[in-house]
Amino acid sequence: MSNKIQASLAENKDINARPTFLTGIDLPVFMISGGALLLFVVLALYDIELVSAWVNSAFAVSTKLFGAYWQILLLLTFLIGLVMAVGRGGSVRLGGLSVPEMSTFQWMSIIMCTLLAGGGVFWAAAEPMAHFMSPPPLYAGETDKTSMALNALAQSFMHWGFLAWAILGSLTGVVFMHLHYDKGLPLKPRTLLYPVFGDKVMKGWLGALVDACCVLAVVAGTVGPIGFLGLQVSFGLEKLFGIPDTYSTQVTILVGLIAIYTLSAMSGVTRGIQILSNINILLAAFLMLFILLFGPTAFIIDAYLHAFGLYLNNFIPMATFRADPAWLDWWTVFFWGWFLGYGPLMAMFVARISRGRTVRQVIMLISIIAPLITCFWFTIMGGSGLAFELASPGSVSGPFTGFNLPAALLAITEQLPLGFTISVLFMVLTTIFVATTGDSMTFAVSMVMTGSDHPHTGVRVFWGVMMGVVAAILISIGSGGISALQSFIVVTAVPVSLVLLPTLWTAPQIIKKMAKDQGL
Repeated sequence: MSNKIQASLAENKDINARPTFLTGIDLPVFMISGGALLLFVVLALYDIELVSAWVNSAFAVSTKLFGAYWQILLLLTFLIGLVMAVGRGGSVRLGGLSVPEMSTFQWMSIIMCTLLAGGGVFWAAAEPMAHFMSPPPLYAGETDKTSMALNALAQSFMHWGFLAWAILGSLTGVVFMHLHYDKGLPLKPRTLLYPVFGDKVMKGWLGALVDACCVLAVVAGTVGPIGFLGLQVSFGLEKLFGIPDTYSTQVTILVGLIAIYTLSAMSGVTRGIQILSNINILLAAFLMLFILLFGPTAFIIDAYLHAFGLYLNNFIPMATFRADPAWLDWWTVFFWGWFLGYGPLMAMFVARISRGRTVRQVIMLISIIAPLITCFWFTIMGGSGLAFELASPGSVSGPFTGFNLPAALLAITEQLPLGFTISVLFMVLTTIFVATTGDSMTFAVSMVMTGSDHPHTGVRVFWGVMMGVVAAILISIGSGGISALQSFIVVTAVPVSLVLLPTLWTAPQIIKKMAKDQGL
């Protein structure tokens, strides 16, 4: 072969090797997930009441048929993970690296910010107050106001504590790290089913459908908080600065948010996402310390210890409670569906940033340490609100009437020293929280589309902008559009929960084999 021909072939090979937007894109997954999302938006614009009715019907069927299964799935995931962590398999090192690729602080920061997300600010302020005003069935009949407040915190701990965190990356993260980094399988949700179905699920319609369902669930779960942020921050800006709470204000907020998390996702895990998470965790820590020192300190400390004791004492009864399906559907089962929908893609992200960590480190951080911190965060925010409400009835519950989450937050922060400044900082914190979820989920969706842990920048930009645009369209028709999408998350959790089920036995099997291979 002549040198000229060899040079030409080499040039063509180099050109083909350069990644483009369509390089490695899984078109069936892209078309199914993107098409379903587009259809939802079009139908919502056409007739939001009709869409809401459909979604609510599907929501009711999903919670009725799968609610009990989800409760068992989350409970078993948590318990099996703990057994794996304390056993000899806990020392198994994951990801094919002998040492972690990022520092412990950075690793913890990213996971805390990504998994807690913006919901951890508004829900931390509002949910304890909701349970105080309308006690959960398990705690019905209590009349002492202080006891009611402690029960409300304990119920909130159940929804944001051990079980919620465990499903977001403990067993699934372990499975992904082994199958991707040790076996070379792509970082796609279908990979979780490989130990059961083998190569059949890696190619063809089944694998594409699995990936598309998981992408759709997480996109819906991310678009919701993005849209709600626009509504909530706009409310806060009017309350604090007198800026009109209009659609143009909401869109301006969303444009800024889209720019932040898209640029962060473009720069990658070790740069933008890491920097944003570090800023987030430092600001959150500062606000926690400020409220602890200058807020109702004694109540916060006493409430955390007492409510956590209630949480542990009633852990199994709360986790398995089935006596009031109507209440369950809009509280526990709703949250379980929301977290399940995030499960596979969150686990992929956990796998991407946890290389070099041991099984024990991954599971202990996700299933134990992070929930302990989250529950303390809920006590700082929700506990302060309960303390203010007990001291001055109506001071928080009044603004919260009608389930107004941002009003509850501002009602709490305004009663603190330097209330205006603290309120502004909480608006900033919430924005960064949602941005950290946006960038990590943009990155995770892009990994699904390409099967690579370094997806093309163009893919990241597309999904980052797309999620923001969908949020802007949905809030244009009022909060009903975002609310319908939030309920739709629970519907998408049905197939996703079936994808997560095999990890209950495949994760222990994988760790047992890896422990033997690593001589443990």
